[in-house]
Amino acid sequence: MQSKQYLKNLIQLNFAVLIISTSGTLGRYIDLPVPMIIFLRAIIGGVFLFLFCRWKKLSFTIQKKDRKTIFFSGVLMGSHWITYFIALKMSSVAIGMLSVFTYPIITTLLEPIMLNSKFKKSNLLLGLMVLVGIYFLTPEISLENDQFKAIGFGVFSALCYSIRNIYMKSKSTEYEGSILMVYQLIIVSLLLSPALFVYETTGLESSLPAILILAILTTAVGHTLFIYSFRNFTISTASIISSVQPVYGIIIGMIVLAEYPALSTVFGGMLILGTVIIESIRNFK
Repeated sequence: MQSKQYLKNLIQLNFAVLIISTSGTLGRYIDLPVPMIIFLRAIIGGVFLFLFCRWKKLSFTIQKKDRKTIFFSGVLMGSHWITYFIALKMSSVAIGMLSVFTYPIITTLLEPIMLNSKFKKSNLLLGLMVLVGIYFLTPEISLENDQFKAIGFGVFSALCYSIRNIYMKSKSTEYEGSILMVYQLIIVSLLLSPALFVYETTGLESSLPAILILAILTTAVGHTLFIYSFRNFTISTASIISSVQPVYGIIIGMIVLAEYPALSTVFGGMLILGTVIIESIRNFK
């Protein structure tokens, strides 16, 4: 019975990762300024999740002691999305996604400090394996090209995402994942609402179907499932297992955008996928 439950939890986590991985291709495809994309993503996804929570009759009550943490998590989520999409716009699906996937390594270093948990050397080793995979996936970096700056934005995005996930770990057992996500999306929407008055909306009509997919499927469904996974896995384990996301994202980019990776990218993807399998087996045992 225990093994069946673990398998169910593992499938749910990987399904969430697959859905979230569509963000790379959608971020490249949508022809709008980044703050406008993130604002629309947050407000549409927030409305969808709010209606879902009302339908499920979930409580929206947040204890006073948790409000600052959830607000800060919303700020981190918005910062993560903005810098991630800037990285995508400046480079490619592969570079954007892979630079963000330094976050499992950042998480393994920060989680023991922030949550006072035991530091596991095996997690650091697996995180380093992911780093090696990313090294092979990433093309040559030059200080003079946009790819270097894109990777910088991606790594900062990874830092924001890691801290946000660690903060959410402590709250995911107290509140429903969809409720936590609703509040974060409300915060992102409010903070980015000035984008409506700053940027032009040229191209909005043609980009609307992709924005709806990004807001409802990628954001509302994918990220909520990912937060739910924190109940069944440590943040480090969830982060390392989700390292298969760039592989999914690159494959989707190949199909939709015809962005084909080099052989080194394929090799790096195999390293990342191997790490995910090792971590899954180790965590099961």
